[in-house]
Amino acid sequence: MGFKCGIVGLPNVGKSTLFNALTETQAAQAANYPFCTIEPNEGIVAVPDTRLDKLAGIAGSAKIIATQLTFVDIAGLVRGASKGEGLGNQFLGNIREVDAIVHVLRCFENADVGDEIQHVDDRIDPVSDAETVETELMLADLESLEKRVPALQKRANNDKELKAQAEFLGRVLELLREGKPARTLELDTPDERRMMTQAQLLTSKPVLYVCNVGEGQAKDGNAHSAAVFKMAEEQGANAVVVSAKIESELVGMDMDERMEFLSELGLEETGLARVIRAGYDLLHLITFFTVGPKEARAWTVETGSKAPKAAGEIHTDFERGFIRAETIAYDDYVTLGGEAKARDAGKLRQEGKEYVVKDGDVLHFKFNV
Repeated sequence: MGFKCGIVGLPNVGKSTLFNALTETQAAQAANYPFCTIEPNEGIVAVPDTRLDKLAGIAGSAKIIATQLTFVDIAGLVRGASKGEGLGNQFLGNIREVDAIVHVLRCFENADVGDEIQHVDDRIDPVSDAETVETELMLADLESLEKRVPALQKRANNDKELKAQAEFLGRVLELLREGKPARTLELDTPDERRMMTQAQLLTSKPVLYVCNVGEGQAKDGNAHSAAVFKMAEEQGANAVVVSAKIESELVGMDMDERMEFLSELGLEETGLARVIRAGYDLLHLITFFTVGPKEARAWTVETGSKAPKAAGEIHTDFERGFIRAETIAYDDYVTLGGEAKARDAGKLRQEGKEYVVKDGDVLHFKFNV
């Protein structure tokens, strides 16, 4: 199962620098002028999870394989993108292809980074920047639905499914006309969630705000990032503070050098680790593990997934021929010291097709095809 987070924002806010650090490559050219990123670059990153290392240590696993996310660096947006300004059409098309939006906001002054970096509006106001991007996405969705809803209504007649779609998208259209993004609509049923997904609306995607600050503000942020956190709280969204400058300096360091460098700055972990975990949470994902002497591996499923679906993440045959899942909770596995001791203590459970997988479950699937 592949999940993509699109890195977006106005030009010159640090998107490509952040992407380069995330993927530890220079695949995206970071330069101080708009549209240096023309084609979206993709990078696959491991999701940090200390639980995996603990499980591997207990089981003596020869190999450790983390679960992963894909990040996409998307060209910078300008006002009028919804009408095709700048690289607007391409920008909007690229966003449609991702599952969540990581919105990078400039929260640094030039003095914070020791460089003269142009802002497209010649002022530093991350909340206003966020509103600029959100407005363009809402305008694009509004234009789309103002064409689609009347067309659906004309075709509906006695078609129950089309009538339901027209009614649902009509509600979304009214929300957009009120200046609210589609993701703020309460989805009460699986059918509504399905129709929202099928609609591929830009403003239906969950958003994580990344406050790009100067090196000296990476620990506690600054007034600009505080304003973003306040905005995120009001929206029910998430935000994290990152110094793209620090993250780019960490690239190429070994683990000991990284930890020493972070410690000198008063930091316990990289900002990118927070971004990756927050992106993972944003998509409502959980992790389960398979553990053995050959490998310890983390797997990704959506929250609420049942055991057969989790089995299918390993191989389609596992889902098709699912019999049961031998399940040990992570805490039990670690506390008791492995599978055999968990089994002896009665902590290994036999779960069937209706079992809802929990974050941290250590699973072994029985199947027959």
